[in-house]
Amino acid sequence: MLEYLAQSRRGVTLSQLARKLNLPRSTGHALLLTYQRCGYVQRDEKTGRYNLGFRLHAVANMALGGMSLRGHAAPILQHLMQDTGLTVHLAVLEEGEVILIDRIEPSGTPKLATWVGKRMGLHCTALGKALIAHLPASELDDLIQKQGLIRYNENTIASRRILKKACEQIQQLGYAVDDEEEEIGIRCIGAPVHNGAGEVVAAISISGMKAQIEDISARAGRVIEAAALLSQHISPLALEKQRPILHGLVHNYHAEV
Repeated sequence: MLEYLAQSRRGVTLSQLARKLNLPRSTGHALLLTYQRCGYVQRDEKTGRYNLGFRLHAVANMALGGMSLRGHAAPILQHLMQDTGLTVHLAVLEEGEVILIDRIEPSGTPKLATWVGKRMGLHCTALGKALIAHLPASELDDLIQKQGLIRYNENTIASRRILKKACEQIQQLGYAVDDEEEEIGIRCIGAPVHNGAGEVVAAISISGMKAQIEDISARAGRVIEAAALLSQHISPLALEKQRPILHGLVHNYHAEV
């Protein structure tokens, strides 16, 4: 359905779509309504024609940026995993959410409840805190307001004031720690990855059982080194270069429509 809409310059009506895709009209309408509510499709109220929505732009950006970043990060994550013997994660901040985009774990270690695509807490994970620590105060306030500070256990930061102090400390140290804040028995250390403009575009972390990560400062040094190396590997435009190209394509498409 989305591919058919993409091929049309003027948009399509429900009847045209149902005929083309051999769908019952009611089914086509239900699907279009769902896509429309999610922002993947938009409807021209004057003509009744459906076009692609700009939400697809955001999703495509996530895919393109994620693939570029993962490609640069893969050997670095692999080396960090081998060096520490711990599970290594790579995450980005997209639309106010921490999303795990890569994960490498050593064999023979306890399995962690993480997976590629998992959405993680901003305030209770090393990845989340590493990603938000350098945000402007107003943007951080907006995220806290939107996401809230869910308390998972007695170690979880549930205070806006304490979270802001933690962010200041992360800026000074260069790394963030999740000391059983999301899950009892699990400790994580994360560090931010910067692009050429100095902006935080991702975070790397190591995770394991508390007993596996006792010397936090020494372990943190390894994570910081990996994050710095990935930052060096990212061209100033490596992640941004594709965005204006795609934006231009989408803009031109809707201009033609």
